[in-house]
Amino acid sequence: MVWRETSVVDERREFCLLANLEGANVAALCLRFGISRQTGYVWLRRHLAGASLEDLSRRPRHSPRRSPAELEAAILGARDEHPAWGARKIARRLEDTGTRAPAVSTVHQVLARHGRIGPEALERQAHGRFEREAPNLLWQMDFKGRIRLACGTWCHTLTVVDDHSRYAVALEACADERGITVRQRLEQALRRHGLPLAVYVDNGRPWGAGAPGEWTKFRVWLLKLGIETIHARPYHPQGRGKNERFHRSLKAEVFALNPIIGLERAQKALDRWREIYNHQRPHQGIGMTVPANRYRPSPRAFPNLLPEPQYDESEITRRVSSTKGYVRFQGRSWRVPDAFCGETLAIRPRSTDGQYGIFFGATQVGSIDLTQNQNPPP
Repeated sequence: MVWRETSVVDERREFCLLANLEGANVAALCLRFGISRQTGYVWLRRHLAGASLEDLSRRPRHSPRRSPAELEAAILGARDEHPAWGARKIARRLEDTGTRAPAVSTVHQVLARHGRIGPEALERQAHGRFEREAPNLLWQMDFKGRIRLACGTWCHTLTVVDDHSRYAVALEACADERGITVRQRLEQALRRHGLPLAVYVDNGRPWGAGAPGEWTKFRVWLLKLGIETIHARPYHPQGRGKNERFHRSLKAEVFALNPIIGLERAQKALDRWREIYNHQRPHQGIGMTVPANRYRPSPRAFPNLLPEPQYDESEITRRVSSTKGYVRFQGRSWRVPDAFCGETLAIRPRSTDGQYGIFFGATQVGSIDLTQNQNPPP
């Protein structure tokens, strides 16, 4: 014998049909169907009204504590405009634009309820980061690795960020990572924002390795401008944490959202995002304010003429060959970094007899030891 399976709705409909028959005993039917009389009469009323006999949602019809529709629309609009922003940034942005924002957790719930964000994606607050006490004391400069654009062209994004304010001083879509390219792009930023006291860079070209004798033409150019080059410690990526975090935001909010064709369009996308990042996007690392609120241009203006080191008339000076990194002293040739080819250096005696230092301005770039057959490495 084959048993016919019936659904709960079918059982309820059968009950209602039997209960509506003339002379039906509703109480006895409720007992047979295993329900209370109160439930039976609920089904009968719904059946007579033509309503569904399926289970109704227990969700309340009204949520007095739910955010107003216009506020949810503002939250979702901010998210749609900035798809990579989380609840903290959106809440702060609403405040900055004159909308009274709810708690961050409420913003997160609105985003999660509408499928804009995962329930586990609430941002973590950063703690314990070191920063310089004022703008332009230190700029962090690096390349954000190369990215292949939609047209197949490689884009090398040069990033320059002020350490104190997190202000993006420069964002440049470059075709390569050569020193001459960096110098040309950085000079534009220096003319607009003035000179920092120091730049913090990685090791390798075009920055140099930071070890004794590791000089590049680009580093010499910075030295002439009075900008110190500080190198990150090898194998210590935590020292470049701000820059790495900036690069993750750049990738998520620019390159991961829309395909970009050509370096020109890449530069326009970077320019648009730089304005948003500096003036609209709240930053967790600086108390959810925007970088522009903490940044001021440097009072040290970019010079019209590149300064050259000045030496006393009594000092021993030598001009390095334009092709080889050597100076002549005491009838012998002494090695200096090739980056100083064509530059004038000073030879100054040290406290020990027969030993001299080779200086570019106030910076020692090499040594001379007349007691040795060869000079020490520069």
